[in-house]
Amino acid sequence: MTNTLHRYGSGESFNDDYIVFAIPARGINDKGAVEKQRRFLEIARKHKPINMGDASHGSIFRPSKELNPTVHWRRDPKRDFDTVVNCVSCPSTVAAVFDNPDQVVAFIKELRQEDLGLSINISAALDKAQECARRAGLERHSVEYSLGFFGQTDRMADRHTLELSTMCGHGMLSFDFVRKLVEWVKQGRRSPEQASATLARFSLRPPALLLESRAPVEADWVAESINPIEEAL
Repeated sequence: MTNTLHRYGSGESFNDDYIVFAIPARGINDKGAVEKQRRFLEIARKHKPINMGDASHGSIFRPSKELNPTVHWRRDPKRDFDTVVNCVSCPSTVAAVFDNPDQVVAFIKELRQEDLGLSINISAALDKAQECARRAGLERHSVEYSLGFFGQTDRMADRHTLELSTMCGHGMLSFDFVRKLVEWVKQGRRSPEQASATLARFSLRPPALLLESRAPVEADWVAESINPIEEAL
């Protein structure tokens, strides 16, 4: 089960949301994995992802060492692809996020030709992931589902906040943080793109459109298509 599965939103909200992972297995195919994962990111970059990164060093929306109370009004929104690729220094999880299925298909086709020998996962709506794999000439062999939320769900945030906060399955997007940015967008203090870049420093998917629309949603669950590319373990 990967953290990206625990997403809240309507089925339509996942139509432009595709996350492609490359993950080595410790003690099995992690030898030489760093160069392979850098190569994964280099290939991903060619296909114009909206975000990419690794689990140890973050994404293309980089943190700043010069933070002060005025940084929110002048922060550089530049996307740093080179640093992401060069910072991969140990076997980890690397991922690229796309909002266009054609880009995903082209990326998967090139990964198949490259034959990196790493496990490749596509996290997306189940039918969309399957369609991309088949268009690339592949058939998935496994699927993981998120079954939703259980327990004291009345203590959770409202559904609009959940649609944004669950973009980070590790809980790095707090409910209050999301609410604050949504209010700033409503008040015109931030554009959806600026708020999206802030949230993307903590999650893979820059949620500009969700911030802009703030439309009512119905609960649905995202599924993940596992390893559509043959593994060389």
